[in-house]
Amino acid sequence: MNTIDEKEQMLLDELRSYGAIAVAYSGGVDSTYLADCANEVLGQNAMMVIADSPSIPREELQQAVDMATERGWHLRVIQTGEHLKEEYLQNKGDRCFHCKNELFTKMETILSEFGDIVLAHGAIEDDKGDIRPGTQAAANHCVVAPLQNAGLFKKEIRILSERRGLPTAGKASFACLGSRFPTGTRIDLEAMTQVEKAEAILQARGYSQYRVRHHDDLCRIEIDQADFEKLMNERIELVAAIKKTGYKFVTLDLSGYTMGSSA
Repeated sequence: MNTIDEKEQMLLDELRSYGAIAVAYSGGVDSTYLADCANEVLGQNAMMVIADSPSIPREELQQAVDMATERGWHLRVIQTGEHLKEEYLQNKGDRCFHCKNELFTKMETILSEFGDIVLAHGAIEDDKGDIRPGTQAAANHCVVAPLQNAGLFKKEIRILSERRGLPTAGKASFACLGSRFPTGTRIDLEAMTQVEKAEAILQARGYSQYRVRHHDDLCRIEIDQADFEKLMNERIELVAAIKKTGYKFVTLDLSGYTMGSSA
């Protein structure tokens, strides 16, 4: 079995072999580490492409852009229109496919001007055990997964990210705002903005891992169980603030936050 250092070297060697690469960059743990490695070996021949759409909170987008700018990466922000597609809005369980398919389609169109360039995304070893429609979209567009090819797991990427001084090393997992709607419930763009505002309140109060699940006029909060006491101590102020976003009811999911859980 390869060591963590051997895996990183395998990754760097693969990236170098491409000559030019466009990384689907989101500002999350995995894509940020991939972007940093790509920039190390390819410099300006590594382009980080980040999508701008209502599915992404403004704060998340700005933080990702700021980090790329500070590190001198070749960054390109593109507009994606998954929120305009009926297949995405219907939210029938394949929402992620349509979101990623839109991203990769736009990347192909925009990057065609650069000639021979490889598209890459941040899929990792941990993802192999999950049902991920986005992976099918990547396969359809021949998007490579260098982190997965190197056999890197999330816990290893966090260690390697810390070594590189990346601020995302300890960052909580994140998914697009469309994931806050129960499968089968149509995604509403106004409600998506409402979710974003409610989650911004949780972030401002110091919660690191959270989800606001949207159920019409009910807000169901998922947080780490370790934060239950904190939430209960400030529930009056928290509930009042979240109700101002438009919710009539605010509840705490006693199961706590679980990675990969559906709305």
